[in-house]
Amino acid sequence: MKLAVFDIGGSFVKYGLWDGQLSQTSKFPTPASYEEMQKELTKVVKSFGSEIEGVAFSAPGAVNVEERRIDGISAVPYIHHRPIFDELAESFGLPVTIENDANCAGIAEVQIGAGRQAENAVFVVIGTGVGGAIFIDRKLYKASHLFGGEFGLMKPRGERTLSQLGTAVKAAERYSQIKDEEIDGQALFALQEAGDAVADLIVKELYDQIALGLYNIQVSIDPDTVILGGGISARPELAEELSTRLYKLLAEEGVAEIMPTVTTCEFQNDANLLGAALNFEILNQK
Repeated sequence: MKLAVFDIGGSFVKYGLWDGQLSQTSKFPTPASYEEMQKELTKVVKSFGSEIEGVAFSAPGAVNVEERRIDGISAVPYIHHRPIFDELAESFGLPVTIENDANCAGIAEVQIGAGRQAENAVFVVIGTGVGGAIFIDRKLYKASHLFGGEFGLMKPRGERTLSQLGTAVKAAERYSQIKDEEIDGQALFALQEAGDAVADLIVKELYDQIALGLYNIQVSIDPDTVILGGGISARPELAEELSTRLYKLLAEEGVAEIMPTVTTCEFQNDANLLGAALNFEILNQK
């Protein structure tokens, strides 16, 4: 099946050609209006030739497949609350599928990546915030209000959410406040590796916060596999650090036997495009 695949982001729209594998990947700046977006998308679809059988999208927001629109809000406001499925299908003259970006990345990991052996899996994306996707019996579970996987809104401690406590971005901000020195997440880890005591403490607190979130996920959803995504997943020690903490939290409550496999994702930059293509194939199985 030959597909044009797109990943809509706040700064860029990534795209590629899917024919059992991803090729011809590139990107263009996210346009300022829907009309401009539609023109750019159509231009790319036509460039892939007449053999294209469909167009698959990864997009921000609460994608309402049944109502064929994107609810919620995002950094690309004009894609929301309009009949975007039908508008795009008419523009291309081709069938269109759209799914949430975190869900697409999760689909890629469960179908062909780190979760391909899992029966029940949770994909946790840790970037500027925390999001993710839930898979029950290997099928995406979006829940009653399309809010399945919004792990960043959990409040592991007190009034602050996991997105406020459990990201390298926020951890770097805490270091900057303490040391009056502006740094980013990568610099924070570099400082820890160089022996900076404050950086070491903040990184360990970061891992503690994420582990608390994973504990809440584990005792409520009980997946056999937890897949970690986002920029922090490139850290080689991440899975082990979180596994150790999660096991301790479960053992303290006498439920160590429900410990899942904790692993990092196999796909990074291409995960959303891969998942969009696989989602199209799943929904259009013949």
